[in-house]
Amino acid sequence: MDAMNLSTHISSKFNEELELVRNEVLAMGGMVEQQLQDALNAAVESDSELAQAVLSSDVRINEIEMRIDEDCFRIIAKRQPTAGDLRLMLVIMKAIGDLERIGDEAERIARVALESFSNKQQKDLLGNVDNLGRHVLSMLHDTLDAFARMDVEAALKVHQEDQKIDREYEALMRLLMTYMMEDSRSIPKILNVMWAVRSLERIGDRCQNVCEYVMYLVKGTDVRHTEYDEMEEKVRGDGE
Repeated sequence: MDAMNLSTHISSKFNEELELVRNEVLAMGGMVEQQLQDALNAAVESDSELAQAVLSSDVRINEIEMRIDEDCFRIIAKRQPTAGDLRLMLVIMKAIGDLERIGDEAERIARVALESFSNKQQKDLLGNVDNLGRHVLSMLHDTLDAFARMDVEAALKVHQEDQKIDREYEALMRLLMTYMMEDSRSIPKILNVMWAVRSLERIGDRCQNVCEYVMYLVKGTDVRHTEYDEMEEKVRGDGE
């Protein structure tokens, strides 16, 4: 638990329990990251088998979330943690909720692969979705890394990255609208792609949430619903 700057407990068993839960969260994050990567590959390559595998993996992620929740409740009831340790439990329970939602969004993206995209324009469109998707995937990876190291500076940097995601999202949505206006027959397929693009934007928002949890855990400061400059001031205002 040194990476989280938490104090050493008299009870070594308590430390072991905290470390186990932390490792479970990181393992869940790795699974969600792989799920998103597979969903993007399935959508771009129209790989229905890979898409089905992504849909199936969502069940395992849901089970892991529930198991970690149960572990946290058990630790809180048994150990009655205070201060930083209680914040850790709360942060973990919030973080796994966001990770589970990211898994749900990856599932929606995978469903695009079950559509039939035949003409060049539609395939080029999926290429544009992939560009946004790879950016979001990189953001998710950096978010998980910041969480693993409890790195406030990294969390601030990743949090800011969502502004670029939002700009890419808006540009892609305008392009999708243009395609629908040019060919009304494409509307059903384009609408499905729109849902996938919206899912990518939401994943960026979920990554921001996890970064805010990192700042809260390390600094004890709630930075939700604040502009970046104010957030930066709150996190760095102690002169560290």
